[in-house]
Amino acid sequence: MSLALAGHAPATFEIKSAHLSLVALLLKSPDLTLLAAELDQRYGDMPGFFEGENTLIDLQPLQAVAPEAALDFGTLLPLLERHQLRPLAVRGGSEAQMAQALAAGLVAAPDAVMARSQAPAAAASTAQAPVAAPAAEPAPVPPGALVIDRPLRSGQQVYARGRDLVVMAMVNPGAEVIADGHIHVYAPLRGKAIAGARGMGDARIFALAMAPELISIAGIYRTSEVPLPETIHNRPAQIRLDAGPDGDRLVIEPLSA
Repeated sequence: MSLALAGHAPATFEIKSAHLSLVALLLKSPDLTLLAAELDQRYGDMPGFFEGENTLIDLQPLQAVAPEAALDFGTLLPLLERHQLRPLAVRGGSEAQMAQALAAGLVAAPDAVMARSQAPAAAASTAQAPVAAPAAEPAPVPPGALVIDRPLRSGQQVYARGRDLVVMAMVNPGAEVIADGHIHVYAPLRGKAIAGARGMGDARIFALAMAPELISIAGIYRTSEVPLPETIHNRPAQIRLDAGPDGDRLVIEPLSA
């Protein structure tokens, strides 16, 4: 026999589970001067890129190189805030590092799970991959690309936040196109193209005439200082990320007709 009991709900509040969206900064070095320089180099000309994103500081990568390093969170937190990151939580540090983080006002989040995006594991062709980039949690890319139908001139920048970017005209030298998803340029690509800006490793860059100043996917980049092969330069091509045992690298392939 079942029995139903009367209940009373509070009139002023409810308690429910919630999930907070975070980007993750994987700290690989205790050298905050170098961190500041690399953040400025990568995001200095994109002051609104993070727009107050809640941030988890992941100290796990630091354990392989400097497990006992003292971290100056009084310097680190304002540095991140200057780039509009909002540090809230920390994980993965030594006992001393976690104590320093908690004393600075961060919350321990040992159970936080990093989202991962798998890049295709096909055979590679020509490319190199200097490892660089502050880590950011991959953002799902919803349907509906941002479409730009005018030429982009030097100094202009377009960012397709949370989606793909389609450019129907030339991206001139000195211009920059950025997307959290794929980048399609149905014209010559002469400027900078940054796809998978928040860590989407299977993002790709397509162009009808590939001759960029810089290309980057999920933080792995290549500049024009390393010339493209003649079979690729100024021709229809795509760029993708290949995950291999020696690390990720960019793969540049011609587009067949």
